[in-house]
Amino acid sequence: MHQYVTFIGGFPIRFYGIFFSLGIIFGCIMAYYLLKKDGRGWHEHVFDLGITIAFVGIIGGRLWDVFFFDWDYYHDHLLEIPYVWQGGMAIQGGVIFACVAAYFYLRKHKIPVLPFADTVTPAIIFGQAIGRIANFMNGDAFGHPTGANFGILYPDTTLAYRTYGAQPLWPAEVWECQGDLIILGLLLWYACFKHARGTTFCLYIMLYSLLRFFLEFFRGDYGSLAFGLKSAQLTSLTSFTCALLVFIFFSVKYRADAKAEKAPGDPT
Repeated sequence: MHQYVTFIGGFPIRFYGIFFSLGIIFGCIMAYYLLKKDGRGWHEHVFDLGITIAFVGIIGGRLWDVFFFDWDYYHDHLLEIPYVWQGGMAIQGGVIFACVAAYFYLRKHKIPVLPFADTVTPAIIFGQAIGRIANFMNGDAFGHPTGANFGILYPDTTLAYRTYGAQPLWPAEVWECQGDLIILGLLLWYACFKHARGTTFCLYIMLYSLLRFFLEFFRGDYGSLAFGLKSAQLTSLTSFTCALLVFIFFSVKYRADAKAEKAPGDPT
């Protein structure tokens, strides 16, 4: 594991930035492929939309991390808040801000939000999986000590080492990357069947929220917020509950509409 690729005039080129960028790029490429396969011409908007949500998502991810995860540090180091290249991006905040930006973009261009979201959802989780490699290379989003002689040993230049020293840590970010790829497979499988509009995106929210909730028990980069739970777990519970309710609503409505279409017409 290495944090730095090289230095240019004393300025570090970090693997974090490279893999973070690759997550956005390959996510956009996959979204382009899925939308082109869908055949409604929406693929022409992928890269304009990608730039928009990448910019807004970075802002959202950074602010979420600063205020919900690391405020104890940043309230004494306000000038470091813009230093996104050092790491410190919250996926949940990035996704929430990006979804809001995408909603307004799609409305502006008169693109149906739910069908579009369903189609590109696998690309979102694919980009997240690559992004977790960035966290691993940077030594953040790490686990707490395993208490045994197995686990990941981080270099002494990383936040993980500064927090726990040379103790072996649970591979929390690696597990999340693997979990994201499993979710990707499940979403692609679900998309093969007839389903209500919006339910693929809801399924993504539910699956990722479950994954994140349980992985937080192994995370060691920040403490609890309330009720013995961390901020990411509270966000995950809220997101899962909302997505489940919307998933049920869309599914029930879909079945009711399908049943109404099959019903015989009124006699004349």
